[in-house]
Amino acid sequence: MAEKREETITINKSTVWKFATFLFAVLFVISLFTGGFGIGDDDVAVPTVIPQQQAPQAPQVVKQKFADEGTIKGDEDAKLTIIEFSDFECPFCGRFFTDTLPSITKNYIDTGKVKLIYKDFPLPFHPSAHLSAEASECAKEQGKFWEFHDILFGKQTEWGNLGPGVSVPKFKQFASDLGLDTKKFDTCLDTGKYAKEVDDDMAEAGSIVSGTPTFLIGNDKDGYKVLVGAQPFVAFQQIIEDAL
Repeated sequence: MAEKREETITINKSTVWKFATFLFAVLFVISLFTGGFGIGDDDVAVPTVIPQQQAPQAPQVVKQKFADEGTIKGDEDAKLTIIEFSDFECPFCGRFFTDTLPSITKNYIDTGKVKLIYKDFPLPFHPSAHLSAEASECAKEQGKFWEFHDILFGKQTEWGNLGPGVSVPKFKQFASDLGLDTKKFDTCLDTGKYAKEVDDDMAEAGSIVSGTPTFLIGNDKDGYKVLVGAQPFVAFQQIIEDAL
């Protein structure tokens, strides 16, 4: 009986060992293709990451003429234009206004090298975006577009995402603060006088713009390079300096 038990134990160990050897071999083969166990990390994973970091995709270039609609900031004869498709209620657009626009203004707009054209692209999920764009057009009617633009972004937290019940009275207060003819402004906003003009800006964006902010940097002759998002100043600087 003892010999039989010993034989049984020997057979079981052999079976387990063969199974373990087979399993390890399978996992080893898999690891060569997946980088598991740390094998192949240097040969497979690294080369697929580094080239992507060292060779970023070139900006899209658009050949199209855009209307300025009287919202030019800077010298109308500037060699380069930045066309900004934006949403006054968009937090990333607000970040561009706060973090990046001052440097662009100081280095390129105030020096006459670049002009900025603002265009409306109110996103549908921002409850007061379209109305804020209309309000800016009403302010433009009285020659205060950029002043109203600055207030909308500067005080975005006071009205953004709070709905028309809060935003519309705020817009009217901003108009009053700027010394606009409030009766004229209020009528303009309440009647939706510039709703179609805002929609026309969105239509002009076509398939180029899908989110805000989106910037087109260049001119009608040479085309525009597309830059998307609340990019830092250096991103604009590189494109502008290359063009200049």
